[in-house]
Amino acid sequence: MKRNAKLALAEQADIHELYELSVQCSESEVDFVADTYKRLRGKPARLLREDFCGTANVCCEWVKRHKNNRAIGVDLDKSVLKWGKKNNLASLSASQRKRIQLINGNVLAVDTEQPDIISAMNFSYWLFKERKILKSYFQRAYQTLKDDGIFFLDIYGGYDSFCEVEEEREVETSIGNVTYIWEQRHFNPINHDLTCCIHFAFADGSRLDQAFVYHWRLWTLPEIQDLLHETGFRTSIYWQGWDEDGEPDGEFYAATEADADAGWIAYIVAEKN
Repeated sequence: MKRNAKLALAEQADIHELYELSVQCSESEVDFVADTYKRLRGKPARLLREDFCGTANVCCEWVKRHKNNRAIGVDLDKSVLKWGKKNNLASLSASQRKRIQLINGNVLAVDTEQPDIISAMNFSYWLFKERKILKSYFQRAYQTLKDDGIFFLDIYGGYDSFCEVEEEREVETSIGNVTYIWEQRHFNPINHDLTCCIHFAFADGSRLDQAFVYHWRLWTLPEIQDLLHETGFRTSIYWQGWDEDGEPDGEFYAATEADADAGWIAYIVAEKN
Protein backbone atom coordinates (compact mmCIF):
# COMPACT_ATOMS: atom_id res chain seq x y z
CA MET A 1 0.00 0.00 0.00
CA LYS A 2 1.41 3.40 -0.99
CA ARG A 3 1.13 6.21 1.47
CA ASN A 4 -1.02 9.18 0.61
CA ALA A 5 0.39 12.29 2.27
CA LYS A 6 -3.02 13.96 2.22
CA LEU A 7 -4.63 11.25 4.34
CA ALA A 8 -3.97 10.37 7.95
CA LEU A 9 -2.44 6.94 8.38
CA ALA A 10 -5.61 5.76 10.13
CA GLU A 11 -7.55 6.61 6.96
CA GLN A 12 -5.10 4.67 4.80
CA ALA A 13 -5.08 1.59 6.99
CA ASP A 14 -6.88 -1.65 6.18
CA ILE A 15 -8.34 -3.03 9.42
CA HIS A 16 -8.32 -6.63 8.18
CA GLU A 17 -4.64 -6.41 7.29
CA LEU A 18 -3.97 -4.87 10.70
CA TYR A 19 -5.90 -7.68 12.39
CA GLU A 20 -3.96 -10.42 10.62
CA LEU A 21 -0.63 -8.82 11.45
CA SER A 22 -1.41 -8.08 15.09
CA VAL A 23 -3.62 -10.99 16.16
CA GLN A 24 -3.11 -13.95 13.87
CA CYS A 25 -0.13 -16.17 13.17
CA SER A 26 -1.53 -18.65 10.70
CA GLU A 27 1.81 -20.37 10.21
CA SER A 28 2.25 -21.35 13.87
CA GLU A 29 -1.45 -22.25 14.21
CA VAL A 30 -1.27 -24.60 11.25
CA ASP A 31 2.02 -26.02 12.56
CA PHE A 32 0.35 -26.89 15.84
CA VAL A 33 -2.84 -28.48 14.51
CA ALA A 34 -1.06 -30.41 11.75
CA ASP A 35 1.73 -31.70 13.99
CA THR A 36 -0.62 -32.59 16.85
CA TYR A 37 -3.05 -34.42 14.59
CA LYS A 38 -0.25 -36.44 12.96
CA ARG A 39 1.28 -37.34 16.31
CA LEU A 40 -2.05 -38.46 17.78
CA ARG A 41 -3.41 -40.22 14.70
CA GLY A 42 -0.26 -41.47 13.03
CA LYS A 43 -1.19 -39.94 9.68
CA PRO A 44 -1.53 -36.44 8.23
CA ALA A 45 -4.81 -34.55 8.23
CA ARG A 46 -5.98 -33.49 4.79
CA LEU A 47 -9.30 -31.66 5.30
CA LEU A 48 -9.50 -28.76 7.77
CA ARG A 49 -12.61 -26.75 8.56
CA GLU A 50 -11.94 -23.30 9.97
CA ASP A 51 -14.96 -22.03 11.92
CA PHE A 52 -15.34 -18.26 12.40
CA CYS A 53 -12.75 -18.11 9.60
CA GLY A 54 -12.86 -14.35 8.97
CA THR A 55 -10.39 -13.58 6.17
CA ALA A 56 -9.65 -17.33 5.71
CA ASN A 57 -5.98 -16.77 6.44
CA VAL A 58 -5.64 -20.20 8.05
CA CYS A 59 -7.47 -21.91 5.18
CA CYS A 60 -4.96 -20.39 2.77
CA GLU A 61 -2.00 -21.44 4.87
CA TRP A 62 -3.41 -24.97 5.13
CA VAL A 63 -3.73 -25.58 1.39
CA LYS A 64 -0.24 -24.20 0.79
CA ARG A 65 1.26 -26.92 3.00
CA HIS A 66 0.47 -29.91 0.77
CA LYS A 67 -1.00 -30.52 -2.66
CA ASN A 68 -3.67 -32.81 -1.14
CA ASN A 69 -4.72 -30.43 1.64
CA ARG A 70 -8.22 -28.97 1.39
CA ALA A 71 -9.96 -26.39 3.57
CA ILE A 72 -13.49 -25.24 4.36
CA GLY A 73 -13.98 -21.81 5.89
CA VAL A 74 -17.25 -20.82 7.61
CA ASP A 75 -18.17 -17.30 8.69
CA LEU A 76 -21.35 -15.24 9.13
CA ASP A 77 -19.81 -11.99 7.83
CA LYS A 78 -20.10 -11.84 4.06
CA SER A 79 -17.94 -8.71 3.82
CA VAL A 80 -14.95 -10.23 5.59
CA LEU A 81 -15.18 -13.34 3.40
CA LYS A 82 -15.18 -11.07 0.35
CA TRP A 83 -12.03 -9.35 1.67
CA GLY A 84 -10.40 -12.73 2.19
CA LYS A 85 -11.15 -13.80 -1.37
CA LYS A 86 -9.76 -10.55 -2.78
CA ASN A 87 -6.65 -10.34 -0.63
CA ASN A 88 -5.76 -13.86 0.54
CA LEU A 89 -7.20 -16.36 -1.91
CA ALA A 90 -6.14 -14.15 -4.80
CA SER A 91 -2.49 -14.62 -3.83
CA LEU A 92 -2.77 -18.42 -4.14
CA SER A 93 -2.21 -20.48 -7.24
CA ALA A 94 -5.28 -21.60 -9.19
CA SER A 95 -4.91 -25.18 -7.92
CA GLN A 96 -4.69 -23.97 -4.32
CA ARG A 97 -7.79 -21.81 -4.67
CA LYS A 98 -9.74 -24.80 -5.97
CA ARG A 99 -9.03 -26.61 -2.72
CA ILE A 100 -10.74 -23.96 -0.55
CA GLN A 101 -14.49 -23.69 -0.04
CA LEU A 102 -15.75 -20.59 1.75
CA ILE A 103 -19.26 -20.68 3.22
CA ASN A 104 -21.20 -17.65 4.39
CA GLY A 105 -23.11 -19.42 7.13
CA ASN A 106 -23.74 -20.11 10.80
CA VAL A 107 -21.52 -22.70 12.48
CA LEU A 108 -24.57 -23.79 14.51
CA ALA A 109 -26.41 -24.89 11.38
CA VAL A 110 -23.96 -25.38 8.51
CA ASP A 111 -23.60 -28.81 6.91
CA THR A 112 -20.22 -29.66 5.41
CA GLU A 113 -18.15 -32.58 4.34
CA GLN A 114 -16.67 -34.42 7.34
CA PRO A 115 -13.25 -32.90 8.09
CA ASP A 116 -10.25 -34.37 9.88
CA ILE A 117 -9.92 -31.14 11.88
CA ILE A 118 -12.29 -28.42 13.01
CA SER A 119 -10.49 -25.30 14.22
CA ALA A 120 -12.20 -22.60 16.31
CA MET A 121 -9.56 -20.05 17.23
CA ASN A 122 -9.18 -16.47 18.43
CA PHE A 123 -11.73 -17.21 21.17
CA SER A 124 -14.53 -16.64 18.66
CA TYR A 125 -16.77 -19.31 20.17
CA TRP A 126 -17.03 -17.11 23.27
CA LEU A 127 -19.76 -15.20 21.43
CA PHE A 128 -22.01 -18.09 22.50
CA LYS A 129 -22.83 -16.85 26.00
CA GLU A 130 -25.43 -19.45 26.95
CA ARG A 131 -24.32 -22.90 28.03
CA LYS A 132 -26.96 -24.70 25.98
CA ILE A 133 -25.98 -22.86 22.79
CA LEU A 134 -22.27 -23.50 23.24
CA LYS A 135 -23.01 -27.14 23.96
CA SER A 136 -25.08 -27.28 20.77
CA TYR A 137 -22.09 -25.98 18.82
CA PHE A 138 -19.82 -28.60 20.36
CA GLN A 139 -22.38 -31.32 19.55
CA ARG A 140 -22.47 -30.27 15.91
CA ALA A 141 -18.67 -30.25 15.79
CA TYR A 142 -18.62 -33.78 17.22
CA GLN A 143 -21.22 -35.02 14.73
CA THR A 144 -19.49 -33.35 11.77
CA LEU A 145 -15.94 -34.59 12.39
CA LYS A 146 -14.72 -37.87 11.00
CA ASP A 147 -14.60 -40.73 13.51
CA ASP A 148 -10.92 -40.03 14.18
CA GLY A 149 -11.32 -36.25 13.88
CA ILE A 150 -9.96 -33.66 16.29
CA PHE A 151 -11.49 -30.36 17.41
CA PHE A 152 -8.98 -27.59 18.20
CA LEU A 153 -9.86 -24.50 20.25
CA ASP A 154 -7.88 -21.80 21.99
CA ILE A 155 -8.65 -20.14 25.30
CA TYR A 156 -7.15 -17.49 27.55
CA GLY A 157 -7.42 -16.76 31.24
CA GLY A 158 -5.52 -15.72 34.36
CA TYR A 159 -6.45 -13.18 36.98
CA ASP A 160 -5.93 -10.24 34.60
CA SER A 161 -8.69 -11.63 32.38
CA PHE A 162 -11.21 -10.57 35.04
CA CYS A 163 -9.94 -6.97 35.01
CA GLU A 164 -10.68 -3.92 32.89
CA VAL A 165 -7.23 -3.34 31.41
CA GLU A 166 -5.35 -2.23 28.29
CA GLU A 167 -2.29 -3.81 26.71
CA GLU A 168 -0.16 -2.35 23.91
CA ARG A 169 2.50 -3.63 21.54
CA GLU A 170 4.11 -2.50 18.31
CA VAL A 171 3.27 -4.17 15.00
CA GLU A 172 5.06 -3.76 11.66
CA THR A 173 2.68 -3.04 8.79
CA SER A 174 2.78 -1.80 5.21
CA ILE A 175 2.27 1.77 6.45
CA GLY A 176 4.92 1.62 9.17
CA ASN A 177 4.86 0.62 12.81
CA VAL A 178 1.42 0.64 14.39
CA THR A 179 0.50 0.36 18.06
CA TYR A 180 -1.97 -2.45 18.65
CA ILE A 181 -4.12 -1.83 21.73
CA TRP A 182 -6.14 -4.61 23.36
CA GLU A 183 -8.73 -3.28 25.79
CA GLN A 184 -10.86 -5.31 28.14
CA ARG A 185 -13.42 -2.57 28.49
CA HIS A 186 -16.06 -4.14 30.69
CA PHE A 187 -16.40 -7.29 32.78
CA ASN A 188 -19.43 -8.36 34.80
CA PRO A 189 -18.42 -10.93 37.45
CA ILE A 190 -22.03 -12.02 37.95
CA ASN A 191 -22.51 -13.50 34.48
CA HIS A 192 -18.98 -13.13 33.01
CA ASP A 193 -20.14 -10.81 30.23
CA LEU A 194 -16.97 -9.39 28.70
CA THR A 195 -16.60 -6.53 26.22
CA CYS A 196 -13.23 -6.24 24.49
CA CYS A 197 -11.99 -3.79 21.88
CA ILE A 198 -9.06 -3.54 19.52
CA HIS A 199 -7.71 -0.07 18.74
CA PHE A 200 -4.80 1.01 16.54
CA ALA A 201 -2.62 4.09 17.00
CA PHE A 202 -0.40 5.38 14.20
CA ALA A 203 2.89 7.25 14.01
CA ASP A 204 1.22 10.46 12.80
CA GLY A 205 -1.00 10.59 15.89
CA SER A 206 -4.13 9.32 14.17
CA ARG A 207 -6.10 6.39 15.60
CA LEU A 208 -8.62 3.73 14.72
CA ASP A 209 -10.65 3.34 17.88
CA GLN A 210 -12.90 0.31 18.27
CA ALA A 211 -11.70 -1.18 15.01
CA PHE A 212 -13.05 -4.44 16.40
CA VAL A 213 -15.45 -4.91 19.31
CA TYR A 214 -16.28 -8.25 20.91
CA HIS A 215 -19.16 -9.06 23.21
CA TRP A 216 -18.23 -12.37 24.78
CA ARG A 217 -18.69 -14.52 27.81
CA LEU A 218 -15.44 -15.16 29.66
CA TRP A 219 -15.56 -18.94 29.77
CA THR A 220 -13.20 -20.76 32.11
CA LEU A 221 -11.14 -23.76 31.12
CA PRO A 222 -12.97 -26.22 33.41
CA GLU A 223 -16.34 -25.06 32.04
CA ILE A 224 -15.23 -25.62 28.44
CA GLN A 225 -13.74 -29.01 29.21
CA ASP A 226 -16.92 -30.11 31.02
CA LEU A 227 -19.03 -29.18 27.99
CA LEU A 228 -16.69 -30.97 25.61
CA HIS A 229 -16.76 -34.09 27.77
CA GLU A 230 -20.55 -33.99 27.91
CA THR A 231 -20.68 -33.98 24.11
CA GLY A 232 -18.39 -36.98 23.78
CA PHE A 233 -14.91 -35.52 23.45
CA ARG A 234 -11.87 -36.30 25.55
CA THR A 235 -9.57 -33.33 26.05
CA SER A 236 -5.92 -32.48 26.47
CA ILE A 237 -4.55 -29.04 27.34
CA TYR A 238 -1.49 -27.57 25.70
CA TRP A 239 -0.03 -24.68 27.70
CA GLN A 240 1.98 -21.82 26.29
CA GLY A 241 5.64 -21.75 27.31
CA TRP A 242 7.75 -18.76 28.36
CA ASP A 243 11.25 -17.61 27.46
CA GLU A 244 14.03 -16.42 29.81
CA ASP A 245 12.62 -12.87 29.77
CA GLY A 246 9.18 -14.03 30.85
CA GLU A 247 7.69 -13.52 27.39
CA PRO A 248 5.60 -16.11 25.49
CA ASP A 249 7.90 -18.33 23.43
CA GLY A 250 5.26 -19.53 20.96
CA GLU A 251 5.64 -23.17 22.01
CA PHE A 252 2.81 -25.19 23.56
CA TYR A 253 3.26 -28.31 25.67
CA ALA A 254 0.83 -30.84 27.14
CA ALA A 255 0.04 -29.98 30.75
CA THR A 256 -2.15 -31.12 33.62
CA GLU A 257 -0.92 -28.42 36.03
CA ALA A 258 0.13 -24.82 35.44
CA ASP A 259 1.10 -21.69 37.36
CA ALA A 260 -1.56 -19.19 38.39
CA ASP A 261 -0.28 -16.54 36.00
CA ALA A 262 -1.83 -13.12 35.43
CA GLY A 263 -2.44 -14.09 31.83
CA TRP A 264 -2.12 -17.33 29.91
CA ILE A 265 -3.13 -18.84 26.59
CA ALA A 266 -3.72 -22.51 25.88
CA TYR A 267 -4.92 -24.84 23.18
CA ILE A 268 -7.69 -27.35 23.87
CA VAL A 269 -7.30 -30.55 21.85
CA ALA A 270 -10.62 -32.41 21.83
CA GLU A 271 -10.61 -35.93 20.36
CA LYS A 272 -13.68 -37.97 19.53
CA ASN A 273 -14.13 -40.92 21.88
